[in-house]
Amino acid sequence: MSDDTVNLLKECDSGTKTAVTSIREVLDNVKSEDLLSLLTASLERHEQLGNEMRELLNERGESGKEPPAMAKIGSWMKINVKLFDKPTDKTVAGLMTDGCNMGVKQLSVYFNKYPTADKEAKRLAQKLIDEENDLLEKLRAYL
Repeated sequence: MSDDTVNLLKECDSGTKTAVTSIREVLDNVKSEDLLSLLTASLERHEQLGNEMRELLNERGESGKEPPAMAKIGSWMKINVKLFDKPTDKTVAGLMTDGCNMGVKQLSVYFNKYPTADKEAKRLAQKLIDEENDLLEKLRAYL
């Protein structure tokens, strides 16, 4: 496995972990059954994609990557401060929209940074970008 493949998979794994943590963090504040269903389904898809990435890494003797500690702390603070102030579906949708935008941007940077990654790594990275874009589109109804 090329360095680009390993690096792309690790960065995407970190991204899925960030998304999973963020979605879990907001679920208790969701009032709408439709929004809850949307976020729960996205959570499951992010978990599945992360599992697929870690499986590919494990097959090659590599491990996944944890999100940076400061990013985790910053995300936790932003989510909890905003939800403490306004615990509404609109706030949840806004937070998740911000996260999706950041995810798509960062994943696209890594996709372009590691051009020689193998087809399977690129396919999974693109699926993750597509998941973020799909969630972003669907969240607009709750803003």
